[in-house]
Amino acid sequence: MADRTSDNEVKRELKTRHISMIALGGSIGTGLFVASGSAISKAGPGGALLAYVALGVMVYFLMTSLGEMATNMPVSGSFATYSTKYVDPALGFAMGWNYWFNWAITLAVDISTAALVMKFWLPNIPGWIWSTIVLILIFLINALTVKAFGETEYWMAMIKVVTVVIFLIVGVLTIVGILGGHATGLENFTYKKAPFVGGVPATLSVFVVAGFSFQGTELVGITAGESATPEKSVPKAINQVFWRILLFYILAIFVIACLIPYTSPKLLGSSASDVSISPFTLVFQRAGLAAAASVMNAVILTSVMSAANSGMYASSRMLYSLSLDHFAPKYFQHTTKNGVPLRAQVATTIIGALTFITGITGPEVYTWLVAASGLTGFIAWLGIAISHFRFRRAFIKQGHDLSELKYHAKWFPFGPILALILCIVVIAGQNVSAFANFDWEQIGVTYLSVPLFFILYFYYKIRYHTHLIPLDQVDVKPHKETKI
Repeated sequence: MADRTSDNEVKRELKTRHISMIALGGSIGTGLFVASGSAISKAGPGGALLAYVALGVMVYFLMTSLGEMATNMPVSGSFATYSTKYVDPALGFAMGWNYWFNWAITLAVDISTAALVMKFWLPNIPGWIWSTIVLILIFLINALTVKAFGETEYWMAMIKVVTVVIFLIVGVLTIVGILGGHATGLENFTYKKAPFVGGVPATLSVFVVAGFSFQGTELVGITAGESATPEKSVPKAINQVFWRILLFYILAIFVIACLIPYTSPKLLGSSASDVSISPFTLVFQRAGLAAAASVMNAVILTSVMSAANSGMYASSRMLYSLSLDHFAPKYFQHTTKNGVPLRAQVATTIIGALTFITGITGPEVYTWLVAASGLTGFIAWLGIAISHFRFRRAFIKQGHDLSELKYHAKWFPFGPILALILCIVVIAGQNVSAFANFDWEQIGVTYLSVPLFFILYFYYKIRYHTHLIPLDQVDVKPHKETKI
């Protein structure tokens, strides 16, 4: 393992409330506000609920796995560093670059989406102007201090949480007939083919939607490197996030399913570019709230900016960490006096801006770039599960006791094994119909990130002749003052 030193240390300024809200905010976004409608339309209310519960439980176990490693070794590179230390440097190299690339590309997607959302109010202003404004704003927030990022993300996430709480209250009042004039009860759960529609294949397809909705929770591992007290804040954040995610997602989908039948064509067409058919908007309108579309548009804009903000943070820290491990040029090791890896942030911004430009000048190139980052979140989750499995086995093999860990994941090895199985199922099930129809272009667009990951992995493995680290040689000792 490389000596993780740099010009300055990234400052540990993130508090427990920051980390909890960052992880929660990372998982509450357009996946809930918009895509939840398509989940219900595909698999019915029962299928959607089952998929989100299963993925929610899996994400919880995944976060406990990450928490065990993050409290033992809090670093700003998180799971890429753990893959390097506990599995194989080639895996850490591939994980780190893949994740950085994913967020750099996602940054371009988010600023493009922000422009689409702004068209709801100001349709005559060119979208690139809004995208440029959002990109500059996000860059400046991240360039100031770690605390500036944490505070901004905290309040943007708070807006989303408050929206969900209000939605749940309004939804329940509408279900029982206090609002909206007609009590629906559970009638839509037994409407036509409900609650389960389309059988197992339809439910499995919703696993994909649910998986994308929960992506971003792994940010808790990256923020651990800049937490003032990771041994306290990370476990607390993980436990809080699990219950909040399960509560918000399951109750929100339950409310939507009660009030809107799965056959509604508006659910089927849910997209981030048309807020008027967000299931949240539909429910608010059903309750008689006329300003619902405008309010939800503002919330979705907040969600998109929050995603871009988190993306800028995560990608710049990952590139910084890659440079510390000598997987990226040493140039990116430098941080400002405020502890911000500004050079890594500038590089991320340039890639995001170039990707955005291709979206205007070369739509086909843009499509493939976005496709190349599509499954990276699931690949990162796989890496976390594998790293934790190896870490715990090495920890026990070397004669350590679990009481030595500041936080330990429950139900080992069930957690990482469940995460491995479900992640593989979700990745494989992304576009089964493309294989059935031998549509090679669609297969390429859907699964491009998988071969790219293996190219990175085997490139490093072959060039540097790396091997799987024997369990008795894995460095599992706690790192109290890790240089980050």
